[in-house]
Amino acid sequence: MKRIASIFIIALLGGTIALTMNHFMVKNEKPDANIQMAHYPVQFAKYSGMTPESSVDFIKASEISLPAVVHVKTESAPQRSQFYYYDPFHGQYWDGPPQKPQMGSGSGVIISGDGYIVTNNHVIKDVDKVQVTLHDRRTYTAKVIGKDPTTDIALLKIEESNLPYLLYGNSDEVKVGEWVLAVGNPFNLTSTVTAGIVSAKGRNMGILEGDPSRDIYPVESFIQTDAAVNPGNSGGALVNTNGQLIGINSAIASNTGSYTGYSFAVPVNLAKKVVNDLLEFGKVQRAYLGVSIRDMDSRLVEEKKLSGDTKGIYISGISQGGGADEAGMKEGDIILKIGEIEVNNVPELQEQIGRFRPGDKVSLKVRRNAEDKFLNVTLRSKSGDTVISKTERNKV
Repeated sequence: MKRIASIFIIALLGGTIALTMNHFMVKNEKPDANIQMAHYPVQFAKYSGMTPESSVDFIKASEISLPAVVHVKTESAPQRSQFYYYDPFHGQYWDGPPQKPQMGSGSGVIISGDGYIVTNNHVIKDVDKVQVTLHDRRTYTAKVIGKDPTTDIALLKIEESNLPYLLYGNSDEVKVGEWVLAVGNPFNLTSTVTAGIVSAKGRNMGILEGDPSRDIYPVESFIQTDAAVNPGNSGGALVNTNGQLIGINSAIASNTGSYTGYSFAVPVNLAKKVVNDLLEFGKVQRAYLGVSIRDMDSRLVEEKKLSGDTKGIYISGISQGGGADEAGMKEGDIILKIGEIEVNNVPELQEQIGRFRPGDKVSLKVRRNAEDKFLNVTLRSKSGDTVISKTERNKV
């Protein structure tokens, strides 16, 4: 593998965003690097990486994905000045000269031929106008169909037909060490492709919006890669070598605001569920097991005098009358599988449950007193029922 010399790129600063670490159910240590949304801070960017093996061919995946990734530009009303000025000629105060609109940019992924586009919620949050530029430079005004801050997914729509679009892959089948491509529009450039490998799965970085006071928790189970993702890539595609969409690029780990090592993508299986909810119900349908949970580790095993290894998620509490309670789950149970999918940490469990709606039934494999059991749980809403709530979605 040949090393690539450091490359310095001067880019225009589109804005900055400060992010803090949140806690969800389990206490997480704050990473050394700042986790930043990938469409804001722009400084001198440098990347030192390695070329892929010559046996890995990214041409097919690039040809498929490039036409289906768009540039998203946003405009927000100017903020009023915090200072007032005295006009001695007219004897009055005024708030200074007119401010310019705030501009932002990111990326998006076309998921249907009739113009539905997935992007990040933080790309279009609190904006007044959204403009989409296709790979062939055609430009459209986009409508925001819906958004979900807890997964950082938003759905846009443009009026067009016969558009190129990406097919969904299966993020459950993504393996650590697998080659992937990140496709987006960094630094307001045209569509750009970078390659890397999947470094980890099920990452919870504590960067998404939630409101614990109202029992609203973010769902973070990012795919972590070392593909170069820079400001402007937010909302872009993470694809496998077959050109299938496996994630929506969302954030980078950086001390500088630009790529220095790792990027994070929302798994496509979760994004797909959010999109379907927004289309069908106008809002995301969140389902809950009705449990308090902890990651398994050696300290917990010793504390609770558990037998076996540290796989699975420990049940530290049961909500009375909830789905887990009615299915017979008990405090001290260890969840090993949701359906056929193994879950090894809290983020992975959150992601799997996040794909279901209230009223859905799930099969859980749990370990109790060193014995494996199977429980069928009917998931509930936050309010404890199985009713699907609807709201009128933004119509095209």
